[in-house]
Amino acid sequence: MLRLLLTLIAALLAWLPGAAPASETRPAVALREPVASIVRVEARALEGATSAASLGARRSGSGVIIGERLVLTIGYLLLEVESVEVTTASGRQVPASVAGYDHASGLGLVRTALPMDGRQIQLGDSDRIAERQKVLTVGQGEAEATELMVVSRKPFAGSWEYLLERPIFTFPPVNNWSGAALLSEDGQLVGIGSLVVNDAAGDRQGVPGNLFVPVNLLKPILADLLANGRRSAPVQPWLGLTTEVVRGNLMVVRVSRNGPADQAGIDPGDIVLAVGADRVADQADFYRRLWKQGPAGTEITLRLLKGGEVKNVPLRSIDRMEVLARPPGV
Repeated sequence: MLRLLLTLIAALLAWLPGAAPASETRPAVALREPVASIVRVEARALEGATSAASLGARRSGSGVIIGERLVLTIGYLLLEVESVEVTTASGRQVPASVAGYDHASGLGLVRTALPMDGRQIQLGDSDRIAERQKVLTVGQGEAEATELMVVSRKPFAGSWEYLLERPIFTFPPVNNWSGAALLSEDGQLVGIGSLVVNDAAGDRQGVPGNLFVPVNLLKPILADLLANGRRSAPVQPWLGLTTEVVRGNLMVVRVSRNGPADQAGIDPGDIVLAVGADRVADQADFYRRLWKQGPAGTEITLRLLKGGEVKNVPLRSIDRMEVLARPPGV
C-alpha cells in the first residue's frame, strides 16, 4: 500500500512544474507512532438542532490529543451537540463535553471528564508547510499513518459563509479525513482534516484530495476557547446565505430560516452583484468584502439581481451562534 501511494505521489510530482522526483525515504517519525495520539469522537446532536439536517443527528470522526484532557477536532462534529464520547486508541471510552467551537477557523475542542491514556502531540508550525512537501495523516481506527503530498495552499471558500486563506490541500485523497491529524515529517501536528475535494491542486482541474485546517489558526484563540468556549475578538457578520458560482454569477442557492437574509426577503435564485458599492467576483471576494463592513450587528446592503431587477437590499448581520443551539458547557 505504501509503495502504491508513493508511486501515485511520484506521478503527481512529475506533473507539477518544477517538482523534484518523489523519494522513498522514510519520514523521521515511525508511521505507527502517531496512532496513540488519535481518538474517536462520537457526538449526538441536541433535539431540534438545525444542523442535524446536513450533518446528521449522530456524528463520528477523529480527534487529536493535545492535552491531558483536551482533544482537537473539526468543529462541525460538535455543532449543536448535547453529548460527546471519546474512545482512545487503546479502546478506552471516556465521557466528554464541548470545550470550544470556532466558526471562523472551523476548529473545535473537546474536554474529557477524565485524563486519557493516549499520547499528547505537539502543535507544529503550519505556516511552514509548503507545496510538494511530504506530510502524514492518521485517523481513528487506523493502524499507522499514511504518507501524503501537499499540492496546494490556495484559498478555500465554502458556500456556508466560510473562508480559509491558506488551508493545506493534500494528495492522494483519503477516506478517514473528518478530524484526522495532519503531521509534519517530524511528527508535529500541523492540520486537522475537514473535507475531501475534487480540485486540490490549484488551477489544475480534476486532482482530488483533502483539505486540512492549519493548526496555526488555533494558537491565537486557544486560551479564549478554553476560557469562554469561543474567541473573544469581534465576531464575523453572518447573513444566512448559501451561495454557489453559477456561470460566472454568485447565486443564492439556500437561505437559512429566520436568518438575516430570510428576514430581508432574499430568495434562492437571487444573484449577488455587490456589497454596498463594491462588486463581487466570487465567494472569496464576497466574504472578504462582507467581513470588512464590520462585526456582527453591522447593517449590510447587498445589491442583488432579483426577478430580473437590480435591487439594493439592506439587512442587519448577526452572530451565527445566535441561531444555533449551544451545547452544554459552551
